[in-house]
Amino acid sequence: MEDSILIRKAIEALSENELRACLRLMLMQIRRLEQEPSSQEAVDNLVEFYKDIASSVSRSKDQPISPDATHVHIVTGLSFAGSMKQTLKSLGWSDTHALIILEEDYAIGPLGALDTSTGRQARSDWFRDHILGGAEVYSCFEEEYSRIVRRFGQIPEQAQVVIWTSGNATEQTGMRHALHLLGSHPNKVAVYNACSICEHLYNEPNRQIQYRHSGEIPPDKLGKAIQRVVDNLQSLSQEEVGGLSGEWQDISGCSSELRVWLDGKVVGISADAYDAYLLNKLDKLQESRGPEEFIKSARVIGEAIGYCDQYISDAYFEYRLRTLIYDGVLEIQGVPTAMRYYSVRRKKRND
Repeated sequence: MEDSILIRKAIEALSENELRACLRLMLMQIRRLEQEPSSQEAVDNLVEFYKDIASSVSRSKDQPISPDATHVHIVTGLSFAGSMKQTLKSLGWSDTHALIILEEDYAIGPLGALDTSTGRQARSDWFRDHILGGAEVYSCFEEEYSRIVRRFGQIPEQAQVVIWTSGNATEQTGMRHALHLLGSHPNKVAVYNACSICEHLYNEPNRQIQYRHSGEIPPDKLGKAIQRVVDNLQSLSQEEVGGLSGEWQDISGCSSELRVWLDGKVVGISADAYDAYLLNKLDKLQESRGPEEFIKSARVIGEAIGYCDQYISDAYFEYRLRTLIYDGVLEIQGVPTAMRYYSVRRKKRND
């Protein structure tokens, strides 16, 4: 696995408190190097720290599910996985509650025939051709898919399976894929919306928080939600499991490369559906700066994510921004090797 991928996954898997602790330790060692540039001990500490963090990703993934596990939680996304892992640990449930992580961004890219090497290759090719860094991330897609299938096969018969989702296409599609992967497993299966539960528990008339994806939920609030669910689990019927699993087939069979959560359904839409929205955000940013000025692409994308009615990744918005450049709608300053390296503006018309 490439170092850049390992680092990204390690960071995304950490909770907010763990990130703070890591940053504090790193700054302490860097401060020491500033005071003693030749300090080999500080260098060794930083290197050892990196190895520990990076290896934690492989350890957590490769650790088999205990045959005595009473519950198996399935989550979509590394950010939510980090919070879930931290929460299970704080509750003292790590020994009996296992975790399966679906890392896919199910809202983008082709999903057809992922059970076959041909389908998985098609998805890898799409990310390589459209998403910055996609070639690196999906270079180990086969290995990742095999790991997921292996972990599903380790689920003990007595374990209650809890699949977590929320109101976005990524997690809703991930939940349906999880049910498809469970296949004929005899386990009882429950599905819960983490965001809805936390909104119900914590929202007040004068203080409303609307979560767009489960990764936004802090571990302390997630803990109470998990406890409430585990204490009163309501499993799906076989008909409900079959219906949701069948919806995976419908979703994955659609050729759309962008999916949204609309009126309680995962809906495939055209790839350029949010292009006008992106341009509108660029125009608003340029109102205070003038049409001549280039705007950092990261600034435009951040604005788009912040106000979007759907949970769409920065990677997809960046792909569409580059497409608008290729199509001659926008001009570019810099090199589009990463969001921070280039800026854009409306292309001037030749009168």
